[in-house]
Amino acid sequence: MAGPFAWFDQLGFKKTSKSTTQSKTGIVYLVGAGPGDAELLTVKAVRLLQKADVVLYDWLVSDDILGLLPNKTERLFVGKRAGKHSMQQQVICDLLCEKALEGKTVVRLKGGDPAIFGRLGEECKALELQGIPFAVVPGVTAASGMSAYTGVPLTDRRCSRSVRFITAQFSRPELEPDWSSMSPKEGDPSLETLVFYMGLSRVSLICQRLIEHGLSADTPAMLVDQATTAEQTTLIRTLKDLPYAAECADFKGPALLVVGEVVGVKHAVDLSLLSTDGCYV
Repeated sequence: MAGPFAWFDQLGFKKTSKSTTQSKTGIVYLVGAGPGDAELLTVKAVRLLQKADVVLYDWLVSDDILGLLPNKTERLFVGKRAGKHSMQQQVICDLLCEKALEGKTVVRLKGGDPAIFGRLGEECKALELQGIPFAVVPGVTAASGMSAYTGVPLTDRRCSRSVRFITAQFSRPELEPDWSSMSPKEGDPSLETLVFYMGLSRVSLICQRLIEHGLSADTPAMLVDQATTAEQTTLIRTLKDLPYAAECADFKGPALLVVGEVVGVKHAVDLSLLSTDGCYV
C-alpha cells in the first residue's frame, strides 16, 4: 500500500485478493471512518476496507479514505446531508441487506463513530431481521478529532467536569433538546461542555435558546468547520456574537459548535507535527 498507509503492509496481516466470504449469505461491517483525516482510521478499519467486495459510504468520507480501496471494490455513495438527502434511510438499509444477501462482504462506512448520531441502530435492526451476520468497528468521533486538532479540551478540571454531545438535527420545536438542563446548576459554578453536531444551519437558534435558558451571553463559543482536514477553520466568539460571525463566515460543513469555558483554555497545538512530511496540508 502506497502513501501514508505504507506502514500497513508491515503489520503482518494476511493479504487476500478476494473476499473471505464463504457462506451464501454475506457479512457486513459497520465501520467508523473518523472525522476527516484519513490517518485517523483504525488499523482494523483499513484491514476491512481492503477485503470488502462493496463499500457503502456517506458524504463525510474523504477522497483520501476512498483511495485506500482496491480497484475491484464496488463503491456506492449513500450520503445524506441536511436538506440534500440522496437516499432515505430505509433505502440504505435495504441496499445494505441486498448486497449481503448476494453473498458479498460489505462495509458500511460512516463518518466519525457509527454509534454517535450515525443511525447505527436502524441498520443493525435491518440486518438482524434478515439474519445477516455483522460487526461494528468504532471510529474517532468528530468531537474528539476536533478537540485534538484545535487544542480545545472537551473537559478541564478547572472549568468543566463533563461533556454532552447533542444533535442539532431538530426540525420541529418538539424535537429540540431540554435547554434548561444545559444551564449551570445552583451551587455548581462549573459549566458542562456542550458539543452540537450538524449545527451549522442552526447556530443562531442554538445560541438564542441557551441564553434564554440561563447561560450567560458572554459564554465562550467556538464553531469549527471541517475539523481535522486541511480545510479546518475555527471561529471563536461569545454566545451573543457568534451567530453574526457565523453568517459572515464561508463555512461549508460539517461543523461542530462547542459551548463552554473550555474554549477559553485553547492550547497551541502544532498540526505540522502530525503530517508525514512535517507540514500539515
